[in-house]
Amino acid sequence: MQFNGLSLEQAPPISAPLRFYLTAPLFAILAGILLLLSDASALQSRYSIDSIVITHAITIGFMSFIMLGSLTQMLPVLAGVKMYRVDLITKASHLALVFGTLFMIMGLKFEMPLLNTLAIILLASGFFAMIIVIFMAIKKVKNFTPTVTGMSVSLIFALFSVLMGLFLLFSYIDADAAIYRNIVANTHSVWAIFGFAGVLIVGVTFQVLPMFYVAPKFKDFYQKRVILFISLSLVLWMITSLFYEAYSVVAKLWLVLFFASFAAIFLQKIKNRKRKVSDITLLYYKTSSVFLALGSIFWIVDEYYFSEHIVVTSILIGGFILSIMIGMLYKIVPFLIWFHLNGMGYMSIPTMNEMIDKKWARIQFALFVASLMGFVFSYYVDAYLSLFALAFIISMVILQYNIITAVLIYKRVKKTKPDFDMSAFA
Repeated sequence: MQFNGLSLEQAPPISAPLRFYLTAPLFAILAGILLLLSDASALQSRYSIDSIVITHAITIGFMSFIMLGSLTQMLPVLAGVKMYRVDLITKASHLALVFGTLFMIMGLKFEMPLLNTLAIILLASGFFAMIIVIFMAIKKVKNFTPTVTGMSVSLIFALFSVLMGLFLLFSYIDADAAIYRNIVANTHSVWAIFGFAGVLIVGVTFQVLPMFYVAPKFKDFYQKRVILFISLSLVLWMITSLFYEAYSVVAKLWLVLFFASFAAIFLQKIKNRKRKVSDITLLYYKTSSVFLALGSIFWIVDEYYFSEHIVVTSILIGGFILSIMIGMLYKIVPFLIWFHLNGMGYMSIPTMNEMIDKKWARIQFALFVASLMGFVFSYYVDAYLSLFALAFIISMVILQYNIITAVLIYKRVKKTKPDFDMSAFA
């Protein structure tokens, strides 16, 4: 691994990111259970309550938790800045987001305005607390690397996505606001997926790829420009979809082009890496590129078939985001545990590759990919939806088990005496 340019002494307590990482799979399991109990015909529309509830169990409960946990850990290390009261803020934000997401799911599912109101308050508190504190830290950054730039831009899209999401939730309380729901929902979903999640993934990859795999770096021009081009294409898509709908396909093509170029260059860098060892993370990275390609094709085709395949598009592009995030979890969680134990003076600890059972990780991967492809198949033949929902649930249970296994290693080692006394360096 390469640690050049990292401010390791600025790393937050390990509990800050881990509380988000440990909770994320639980919401994915909940999404699978909701899917298992849902009427297949109701899932044919992206605007049905069942689709909205399941989607947000994944996007807020799983995706945003992993992204916030990663920002909490990586921003201080990569940018050399401390986040204000990071342990307290992450505890409060995590608690607010957990209950806010649960209240939103129950409020929408059972048509309970009071729970939706509480969800708005809690989700706003949780997201804004994290976004504000991260922005405060970014203001102190002296050297804006492409990765830090990606984090900053992704947070701007996150802010607007959250504001739009809160409005959409409010539209289920106030009927007057409901007339704008579909218009806002389109921008909300695209900016959240490509702006918040997509831009963050691109920015983090600039740093993670050379660090973990000793792979060639992305060219400076690409690192400095691709996030700008993605951002401009998202703004262009929003303007054309709202005012010049006939031309929105141009913005779609532009957006897809930049993400496709990222996927292609990424795979080339992986192929040319110096550290040729293959692991589960690489399988996820390669799979994510396939999902991105297929999802992009469906998204462009939607333009000519009146969004007939928008649910399939959501599954495939969602699979692109989920695949990268799960792959990163398998790399980041063991690294965090090794890094923090090593910093405390422990030397006799398992290596990163030994912290998660490779066999269980591959089983989890196979079930995950099979379930996502099964969901696409079930859009056309819904008889097997329950089977694929069950496969997804089992996959997420195994993911939860794999993360807990690594965390238990940390707890077990901490109960022993360190090999070296590091107190003099504190």
